[in-house]
Amino acid sequence: MKSTSAAVAASLVCLIVAPVLAQTTPSASPTATVPVPATKRVTCLATTASLKGQDKRDQLQLCLAQARLDCLKQAIDQKIVGESRKSFIKTCVGGDATEQQ
Repeated sequence: MKSTSAAVAASLVCLIVAPVLAQTTPSASPTATVPVPATKRVTCLATTASLKGQDKRDQLQLCLAQARLDCLKQAIDQKIVGESRKSFIKTCVGGDATEQQ
């Protein structure tokens, strides 16, 4: 009987302590990294990482062309023109969009 009441007491302590611990938030450390959104170029490189040779080059070129087209459509929708459009597309794709890999 004594062990049963000890088990019940331990269970009650867990039921009381668990919600309290769950409510505490860890403090952010000053060295915590902020996630950086991946550019379309990085995404293309990641998706072609498992390929080799000509297949890799072909798929990377197709992916980058599609990324540039997506960025161009976005620039047109936002009515960005001239040098600003070139800069926007370069930034959107994530580097020199005309560079051959």
